[in-house]
Amino acid sequence: MLGGSIAALGAGMVAIGAGVGVGMVAKGALESMARQPEMAPKIQVTMLIAAALVEGVALFCAVICMLDK
Repeated sequence: MLGGSIAALGAGMVAIGAGVGVGMVAKGALESMARQPEMAPKIQVTMLIAAALVEGVALFCAVICMLDK
């Protein structure tokens, strides 16, 4: 019984962590684009790849939390 609630707590922490991580990636990318507008397309592609990696790790962690019952 306790394992399910701990897994849900872990999944919630993963969601919060992923949100913070993607927010930090976006913040850095937007600041970089503001400083160097000519580099915006390259920065945007790099930002999207980094955000996808953060979300991939978060999904993996959420699956691990849900399997731990």
